[in-house]
Amino acid sequence: MKKQLLIYAVGYGVCGGLLIVLLRLVEYRFLIVEHSVEIYGGLIALVFASLGIWLGLKLTGRKQVVVVKEVPVPAVGAFTVNEVRLRELSLTRRELEILGLIAEGLSNREIAERLFVSENTVKTHSSRLFDKLSAKRRTQAVQIGKELGLLP
Repeated sequence: MKKQLLIYAVGYGVCGGLLIVLLRLVEYRFLIVEHSVEIYGGLIALVFASLGIWLGLKLTGRKQVVVVKEVPVPAVGAFTVNEVRLRELSLTRRELEILGLIAEGLSNREIAERLFVSENTVKTHSSRLFDKLSAKRRTQAVQIGKELGLLP
């Protein structure tokens, strides 16, 4: 009797499992049939998105290397200071010398050490130089100096 009951229980369980599998299959088929346009549209979108990313990486992936090489150009003649501008601006020789050292990229302390003067003296000359050139910054003073023919 116990064996028979066990056989019925197993058969009942197997039938229940098959019924569940059949329902899932019907649900799956219903899902595929009912939403086929959305599924195919999503797959096509995925293919095109993947293709776009791949193509974008292929086209922009390689970076061009730009090599910049400075070529020294010989000067046509020796540089001469524009004396007319120098007198018009009433620049002293020391202010012109400090402007040249600023153009070399030296700091106030380095200029003071090179000229054997105090740093305050360099600041005073620089301040007067900036006023005479109407410059607000060191780089602007150098640019104006080059435009006026005071620096090479």
